[in-house]
Amino acid sequence: MACGFRRSIARQLSRLLDLPPENLIKSISAVPISRKEEVADFQLSVDSLLGNNNDHSRPDVQVQATRLAEKLKCDTVVSEISTGQGTVNFKINRELLTKTVLQQVIKDGSKYGLNSELFSGLPQKKIVVEFSSPNVAKKFHVGHLRSTIIGNFIANLKEALGHQVTRINYLGDWGMQFGLLGTGFQLFGYEEKLQSNPLQHLFERLGVHFDEYSGESFYREKSQEVLKLLDSKGLLQKTIKGTAIVDLSGNGDPSSICTVMRSDGTSLYATRDLAAAIDRMDKYNFDTMIYVTDKGQKKHFQQVFQMLQIMGYDWAERCQHVPFGVVQGMKTRRGEVTFLEDVLNEIRSRMLQNMASIKTTKEVENPQETAERVGLAALIIQDFKGVLLSDYQFSWDRIFQSRGDTGVFLQYTHARLHSLEETFGCGYLNDFNTACLQEPQSVSILQHLLRFDEVLYRSSQDLQPRHIVNYLLTLSHLAGMAHKTLHIKDSPPEVAGARLHLFRAVRSVLANGMKLLGITPLQVFLCCQIQHAPHHNGKSIC
Repeated sequence: MACGFRRSIARQLSRLLDLPPENLIKSISAVPISRKEEVADFQLSVDSLLGNNNDHSRPDVQVQATRLAEKLKCDTVVSEISTGQGTVNFKINRELLTKTVLQQVIKDGSKYGLNSELFSGLPQKKIVVEFSSPNVAKKFHVGHLRSTIIGNFIANLKEALGHQVTRINYLGDWGMQFGLLGTGFQLFGYEEKLQSNPLQHLFERLGVHFDEYSGESFYREKSQEVLKLLDSKGLLQKTIKGTAIVDLSGNGDPSSICTVMRSDGTSLYATRDLAAAIDRMDKYNFDTMIYVTDKGQKKHFQQVFQMLQIMGYDWAERCQHVPFGVVQGMKTRRGEVTFLEDVLNEIRSRMLQNMASIKTTKEVENPQETAERVGLAALIIQDFKGVLLSDYQFSWDRIFQSRGDTGVFLQYTHARLHSLEETFGCGYLNDFNTACLQEPQSVSILQHLLRFDEVLYRSSQDLQPRHIVNYLLTLSHLAGMAHKTLHIKDSPPEVAGARLHLFRAVRSVLANGMKLLGITPLQVFLCCQIQHAPHHNGKSIC
């Protein structure tokens, strides 16, 4: 991928530069689309070949780009070669581009973009992802919401890439609140509420599942073994107050001291995390373990990983903390939000109100489910649009806008494209005429579809969902603009069939990306259900 074009270009470059094609593939990138002008499909960065990041305008870089372009020749794949700022640009034969991309999208289905040469040779790993981790003695707090949806995205992406992923929810079941909960259960016997498993129910409305639920209490005895090991290595120090500490600096630096035992001999959060990490390595023999928590725990995990290292566990370098920022200003109509169920109830009620406010003769079979799915998509997209480490200001009004870059817009676009397939799909054959898809709108969509593997690759490298979110929003806007001019109804069968294939490819890739983000794509979501349907020049585009 991108549909093999990148590898074809790499082969030609390989002969000139005397380098293996594999060494060149990641230097060849798809060119972002432009609304102002037609752009090439791929570009080779000369800087990346030279192994530096100097200014693209340097004369020698430009000279080398020009010289390289002059030596290259067009062939059955590449129809035009040019130069840019420090780049050599490649334009793919338009009919070949059209046929190959659309056939690849349909053939690969949910694997489109994942079979790319960018991922070739990628070793299949055992990956543990710990996320969500609420306190079972308390209601599910909104502070755990980001951990849940971010961890779910990371696990989804890793699984899609073929890794063996274990999802762990490490429940906080330690401390006075849990003791009171247990005592209350023994005295008053709320067995029906306990058996109803409300926590699991919340995860199922979120579309999240876990392979293992474990609690801090499970590591009570194992944490004592950790303390003994630290002591045997001479790392444990007793304070005047009777607590036990580990000095990670070795010189008494207060900022590098980690308390691992209380004065009464009981373990602490850090000790239990050490025990849990050791136990998971014994159980899963993982290649990578990822912890998804807020940025306030950054120092804690740095100390845990460092302690594992000095205890002699070299695999500590396989542990990774993915921190995220704080959501600010999340309020319901009743005031400040505290619990996740408040958020979900607010999402459902607001979406149902929006749907009910529009007069329509058509009704949705499951309005509650539709409202929840659209609302959750809106919530996830707002959360994932920026860098995860950043704090962001929450806005109910903004996330439910259908005209902007929101989850509502993504759901609307997917359902609209699905409706096209339902309405016209049965009337056309699988084959199509590539010559019918050479309009600028069609070419822009095809070029954007080419970039999907790079977007997935970038997200797999930094574990940031924003790359996929921005890609899907752009794809939806491109589809909306194309739908206004590339009509299917009343077009000649050959033209209508080709356009239908194009829109089907867009919907397929849109669905793939949404599922990776943890969003369930809707097949039925009429624009009349949106309070403010998208408009163009003052007219509804429904």
